[in-house]
Amino acid sequence: MTTRPGTSAIALDDVTAEYFPDQPILRGLSLHAPAGKISLIIGPNGSGKSTALRLLAGFLHPREGDVWLINGSSRTPIGAGQAHRRSALGIAFVPQGHSVFPTMSVYDNLLVGAWPIRREKKRARQAIQTVLARYPVLGDKRSAPAGSLSGGQQRILELARALVSDPDVVLVDEPSAGVAPAAAATMYRELEALRDDGRTVVLVDQDLRPALAIADVVHVLQSGRCVSSGTSDELGSDLDTLVKSWLSVGGDATSTPSDEGAAS
Repeated sequence: MTTRPGTSAIALDDVTAEYFPDQPILRGLSLHAPAGKISLIIGPNGSGKSTALRLLAGFLHPREGDVWLINGSSRTPIGAGQAHRRSALGIAFVPQGHSVFPTMSVYDNLLVGAWPIRREKKRARQAIQTVLARYPVLGDKRSAPAGSLSGGQQRILELARALVSDPDVVLVDEPSAGVAPAAAATMYRELEALRDDGRTVVLVDQDLRPALAIADVVHVLQSGRCVSSGTSDELGSDLDTLVKSWLSVGGDATSTPSDEGAAS
């Protein structure tokens, strides 16, 4: 599989970040998500997983260090106030939990995803038709209120809305949260399909088994730092030991209010 023309990698370089002064969540975190691959970020409670994703999306500015979009030898900084430029940079973000507008139709929710190209009406219509063709279940319900969809269908709508801008990099926070197992399986297949399209996918997940099954690269965070990186096969028993250590102290692979709840 080759990457799409222009597909970018995305990276954090020695980043320190916090929501409140003198309470750092990330402490010199560096990680690299290669172009055209699925990168999975995991870790115990409070490790900084969702914070790292928000930095990559431009929602949060690091106190120290840099956030980069990398295309070949070109490096574009993603800095303070850059969240509104995500689409122009080729980055899409799918947040944790349901974010559809429930009283708006499925089609109108997709129109929100077309906002960056709203002045190019023909292009916007074509972009929406493309994602409706990709997800027929949404096409069949295009006039229905988004709130009438099942939890899994709403999650697909959120992903489809992110794809309207045809991004190269897709950031996804907890794809299986709050949906039935069958719907979660559909989400993981769709993330694989995005990689097969040549897109770069960065995933934060607490459902380790299916996430590890699709990940090309795994970054393990603890206390705001990356303690291991590699494929799941390369990490092997080390990864098993780390997960057991999270559980032994009463934690899990999810985020605590100090990490995720501080901003979501």
